[in-house]
Amino acid sequence: MTTFDAFRYDGKRVLVVGGATGMGAAAAELVQAAGAEVVVMDYAEVTLPGAKAIKMSLAEKSSIDAAIDECGGTIDALFSCAGVADGTPGIERINFLGHRHLIDTLIERKMLGRGGSIGFISSAAGLGWEGGLEEIKTLLEIPDFEGGVTWFEEHGWADYLHTKQVICAYVASQAFPLLKQGIRINAICPGPTETPLAIANKEMWLGFGADYREEAGAEVSSPLDQAYPLVFLCSDAAVAITGITMITDVGYISSGITASFPPAEGVANFLLARWDKL
Repeated sequence: MTTFDAFRYDGKRVLVVGGATGMGAAAAELVQAAGAEVVVMDYAEVTLPGAKAIKMSLAEKSSIDAAIDECGGTIDALFSCAGVADGTPGIERINFLGHRHLIDTLIERKMLGRGGSIGFISSAAGLGWEGGLEEIKTLLEIPDFEGGVTWFEEHGWADYLHTKQVICAYVASQAFPLLKQGIRINAICPGPTETPLAIANKEMWLGFGADYREEAGAEVSSPLDQAYPLVFLCSDAAVAITGITMITDVGYISSGITASFPPAEGVANFLLARWDKL
C-alpha cells in the first residue's frame, strides 16, 4: 500500500443514486475503476457493466424503502446525484426529500456508518442558501418525508432553485452531527455540464457563462470533469473535508466576486445573495 491509495476505493461498496446518466453515471464508472463494488439506484435504465442495478423513484417513500431492502449490506460511500429541473412533478421529493429519507434510513439501519461518506450534487442555483438559512432550518427540523412535502407546498419552494439551496444548507448543517457518527458529507456545485438534463434545458443551462468560457478558452464541463471532484470528496483522501459545497465551475463565480471578469460580477453577487453589492 502507498499513501496515494487513500484516493482509491478498493474494498469499498459504493451506492450511486441517479447513476444511470450524466454526472451520476460518470461517478459510478469512476469509482468502479478505482476499485469499488458499485450499486446504482435510478428510475432510468442502468447500463454500467458489473454494477448492481436497482430501479427506484425518489418521489415515492415506499420505492426508496424497497430499494434499500434490495440493496442490503453496508455502504462505504453514498453519491446523491439524482435531480430534475423545474416543471417536474415531485421536484422537492426527487431533489431533496427522497435523498434525505434514504440517508436517514441507511444510517438508522446501520448500513452507512463510521468511516462512511456522502456526496451530493448541488447547483449554482443553491449558492445563496445562507440568506434563507433561518427559513430552511424550519424544514430541516421536520424529520418525516410527508411533513417535508407539506412544508415545500406551503412555502412555495417546490422548485429547482430552492431545492438546491436546501441541499447546500443540509450539507452544512449536517457536518457536525454526522461527523459525531464518523460520517462525512459534502457537495459539489457544478458549472455548466453537458448532461442529458442540461441538454434538455440547453439555452439556459449550457448558455450560462458562455462569454466567460469563450474568453478564458474553456469548454463546457463533461460529466467526468465533475465526477472527479465528487469522487475525491468521498474518498479517504478528503478526510479533513466535511460540510462544504465545492464550486466546480472553472472559476466563474470567483472571477465574478473579485471582478477579474467584470461581466460575471452581477451574476455572482445575485447567486450568492449579496444584495448590498447589486
